[in-house]
Amino acid sequence: MGLNSVRLNIIILSLLFYVSSAEIPTTLDGPFKPVTIPLDQSFRGNAVDLPNTDPLLQRKVEGFYPEQISLSLSTNYDSVWVSWITGEFQIGENIDPLDPDTVGSLVQYGEFQKLITEEAWGYSLVYSQLYPFEGLQNYTSGIIHHVRLTGLKPNTLYQYQCGDPYLAAMSGVHYFRTMPVSGPKSYPSRIAVVGDLGLTYNTTSTVNHMTSNHPDLIVLVGDVSYADMYLTNGTGSDCYKCSFPDTPIHETYQPRWDYWGRYMQPLISSVPKMVIEGDHEIELQAENMTFVAYSSRFAFPSEESGSSSTLYYSFNAGGIHFIMLGAYISYNKSGDQYKWLERDLASVDRAVTPWLVATWHPPWYSTYTAHYREAECMRVEMEDLLYNYGVDMVFNGHVDAYERSNRVYNYTLDPCGPVYITIGDGGNTETMAITHADEPGNCPEPSTTPDDFMGGFCAFNFTSGPAAGRFCWDRQPDYSALRETPKVSSGA
Repeated sequence: MGLNSVRLNIIILSLLFYVSSAEIPTTLDGPFKPVTIPLDQSFRGNAVDLPNTDPLLQRKVEGFYPEQISLSLSTNYDSVWVSWITGEFQIGENIDPLDPDTVGSLVQYGEFQKLITEEAWGYSLVYSQLYPFEGLQNYTSGIIHHVRLTGLKPNTLYQYQCGDPYLAAMSGVHYFRTMPVSGPKSYPSRIAVVGDLGLTYNTTSTVNHMTSNHPDLIVLVGDVSYADMYLTNGTGSDCYKCSFPDTPIHETYQPRWDYWGRYMQPLISSVPKMVIEGDHEIELQAENMTFVAYSSRFAFPSEESGSSSTLYYSFNAGGIHFIMLGAYISYNKSGDQYKWLERDLASVDRAVTPWLVATWHPPWYSTYTAHYREAECMRVEMEDLLYNYGVDMVFNGHVDAYERSNRVYNYTLDPCGPVYITIGDGGNTETMAITHADEPGNCPEPSTTPDDFMGGFCAFNFTSGPAAGRFCWDRQPDYSALRETPKVSSGA
């Protein structure tokens, strides 16, 4: 069943929820009586985007010196990706992309307090965000570099610098620690899981909280920069469709990605981050291209984990096998992602990685009105597979509120099912989800809940159990262990 009594020391970070490992139940605990607790709305803080002029968002280097330096893991402890950008982006009607071949991609590295003697070369690219409409500004990025370091020792502190030595444009020295070797008693000390982060004053609170807790790994469960909440002229809103209903295409302001990379560099140049796409990463552009910024800016262990896409992959972090799934790419049983998932799950040795943790962006199990049963088609296709292989825990974002489930399968309490955690609002400008679908008058019409991007509709009335014949429960569902409300509640 994949259940395990080892207690994971995980930091769940959002503006709504933080709990130390001593308070986190194991997956063997429960089921718990459903409880709804009052929400401290002061946690919402200041959900206003940092202005483009904020010093934390400004370019601090010149010429082809590296900036936006970040780390990502490969599939195992012995390999790490280093990414950075050289050169400045361009935005306007007439853009002239930089030539990636003009700047080298080199990382020099070695163990801490030893000579930096190792070198690794990588590859570089430039991407553009183009719009086929007059008056919209096009964008082209700086040169994005990705270099994979190999042959690393487990749980070891390394130092590195990146850039192009032939242009005398190398970064300062940065540091990172590799993951521990995979094994049933070997785990990272702390993992930060955060979603729907954005680039607001609230984001600052979340990132400061992460930094002060010294995580070994950051898992971003989608919706990163929210560049798609802006027009190409830089005008932003916390509700795009409300403020810009007549735009011919859903525009984005790509410089927000550069601002996010600069803002995050002090943390993610030392702590590896693993990202999976959310709906705000879709970013439709000319010729129906999507996910271009996401796929270009981050390094993914796709090839190393046997995936043909940046939108789904897997990796190990000590005794944990993480599966990062894409909710905005085909998840049908006949599709590439499902077939890859079958192979990946079949290859997991639970004697080596006892914990099996999955993440994707929109939750399957959420009782909030916002996005209620929106990802039902994905659940129908994939839930049996995850259940049969004994996935222990699932982390999701998308719904800007916190909720933890009991172990559940097909809406029914099941000791072999995963615990699902919707981790809350990491700081973005959107409003919080505060109403529940089971409260009087809040149950949405089924016709309003399709998977718009994938074109599916699978959410129907329940056919069995306490909600049989209805689209929503009439009380907090048994599978919902803990959620929040802005109202004082006596529980459920």
